Amino acid sequence: MTDLISRADAFAAAAHASINQRRKYTGDPYIVHPRRVAQIVKDTGARDEVIAAALLHDVVEDTPVTLEEIRTEFGKDVAALVEMVTDVSRPEDGNRKVRKAMDRDHLALASAEGQTIKLADLIDNTASITQYDPGFAKVYMREKVELLGVLKKGDITLCQHASALAERYGTKR
Repeated sequence: MTDLISRADAFAAAAHASINQRRKYTGDPYIVHPRRVAQIVKDTGARDEVIAAALLHDVVEDTPVTLEEIRTEFGKDVAALVEMVTDVSRPEDGNRKVRKAMDRDHLALASAEGQTIKLADLIDNTASITQYDPGFAKVYMREKVELLGVLKKGDITLCQHASALAERYGTKR
């Protein structure tokens, strides 16, 4: 593991642990999810900066850490990637459908590397949601099918995998 990736891993682990964030269905420490996302991204042959951003992808959205702190600690490149995959909507912006549309529009503008991180995130989240919450999985997969429509720049293998998951769980693209 390179220094950048090791530092991102430690930073993300500390940020999620600082609020005692846990995975919803298993109660596992939250860092297991960013680590799986980072591994999926690494398996595509991504640069270290992209792997680091994958580890940090939920830090700004879920913890008190700011994008400026990410920029200071990891540089502009990593911070830009994290910003691309961080939801822009807030609860006061409207109902879930409105918020998801805002976040989807934001992700449509992401670079190929940013979209690759989001595809890896979607793949990992799909596994736990379909296993532990089949009722919500129907809603989640409908939203992800719409999201897949804008994630065309991401890694082709991950696009295909995510599309196959959508079909497998009863939602056609």
